[in-house]
Amino acid sequence: MFKLSIKESPLIRFKLNQLVTLKPKAAGVTVWEKTFFCHLNLRGDPEDKKFLDAATGVLGCELPLKPNTTASSGESTVYWLGPNEWLIVLPEHQAESTTQGLRHAMGGLFFALTEVSGGQTIVVICGDKAIDVLAKGCSLDLHPREFSVGDCAQSHLGKAPIFLHKMNDGPTFELVVRRSFSDYFWLWLEAATAEYGLQVANSITSQ
Repeated sequence: MFKLSIKESPLIRFKLNQLVTLKPKAAGVTVWEKTFFCHLNLRGDPEDKKFLDAATGVLGCELPLKPNTTASSGESTVYWLGPNEWLIVLPEHQAESTTQGLRHAMGGLFFALTEVSGGQTIVVICGDKAIDVLAKGCSLDLHPREFSVGDCAQSHLGKAPIFLHKMNDGPTFELVVRRSFSDYFWLWLEAATAEYGLQVANSITSQ
């Protein structure tokens, strides 16, 4: 007899939802997880207008062609990963239609589309001390004059590879974390925020 598989966040063992009730006074950093969103890796020729138009028609926004930038439409965000590579993050209920739409629109073109949802998660970090915490383990210059809203970049936090996106001037950052480094990432984050106070907010789950 086959058992139905149950989706689990890479951070499930830390029981983040139970930590929501713990509210340190004047916490300098607030975090929450965006669980069960669909992550699609798209590759193609940025000089092929048909490829770009097909992506725009399905996603509702143009693929970002400038290095380390993002584009968005509704709840979906597209991140520049390289000259011919993008990460598309969208609500789970849009996954099937978007995937099928891209494959249909790009039929006959040079492209590759791979779902990588199970291999990573997104943790959002914000608060007055967010940059101070990230600076402890990330070599990027995150000062607003260097890292603006909408910018993104691949880097490390301690020893964990991450993909970083600045959402607003709060400042609020999205961190895409690989499943294989999720335990290390969370333990590192707990230690790095000890002096500032860490508030865990309710997870955002794709419906």
